Amino acid sequence: MALNPVVIIPARMHATRLPGKPLADIHGEPMIVHVWRRAVAAGIGPVVVACAERAVFDAVHAHGGNAVMTDPDLPTGSDRVWQALEQIDPDRGFNAIVNVQGDLPTIDPAVIRAVFAPLKAKGVDISTLVTEITLDEERTNPNVVKAVVSVAPGARVGRALYFSRATVPANAGPHYHHIGLYAYRRKALAKFVALPQGVLEQREKLEQLRALENGMRIDCALVDTVPLGVDTPADLERARALLNAPR
Repeated sequence: MALNPVVIIPARMHATRLPGKPLADIHGEPMIVHVWRRAVAAGIGPVVVACAERAVFDAVHAHGGNAVMTDPDLPTGSDRVWQALEQIDPDRGFNAIVNVQGDLPTIDPAVIRAVFAPLKAKGVDISTLVTEITLDEERTNPNVVKAVVSVAPGARVGRALYFSRATVPANAGPHYHHIGLYAYRRKALAKFVALPQGVLEQREKLEQLRALENGMRIDCALVDTVPLGVDTPADLERARALLNAPR
């Protein structure tokens, strides 16, 4: 079956280190609008922002984007994406969903296309991104999530076997930094949000392990760099500098 995708960007104002970050100003426009524009430029399909607050909804619409309101008490971005999908597409015309984080204002549209590509292979339920770790300190940093993924020499896509905050796998060879963008088949997303938290998911504090614990297949596309995620005021200043740089 051919894939008919939609891109959904979950956004909520609550953030401990940078409160209200979807509306953080970057050269006269809210950050969420920059993310929306880059998702549109990826050319995958329609782009919708799934908002937890009316202020974000209004900002997106004021700049020509499409947004829907979702329950502010939803526990995760995946739940927000699913609720938005059910609102915008009750007839189930979209059978694939790309989930782009709302704090990636400098993301290359090609990276968004990269996360969607593995989903086209038969048998893949979910696709995501990895990049090879080049800094030794990242190998042991628990804040850098490692993907145990079998990537054949010269290949750009491999199957995920596990995700961990620990340094895995053992011995010599590449380690891969997981990047939290996802694409789902619709049936896979419906199954995922209905599942209870898994044992390993709770232990590692990694939501994607719920899928693996329940026999779902995740494939990873290899990209060159980690997109800048804006989590702190310093990250915001860096994003402003990057987006102000000559192109």
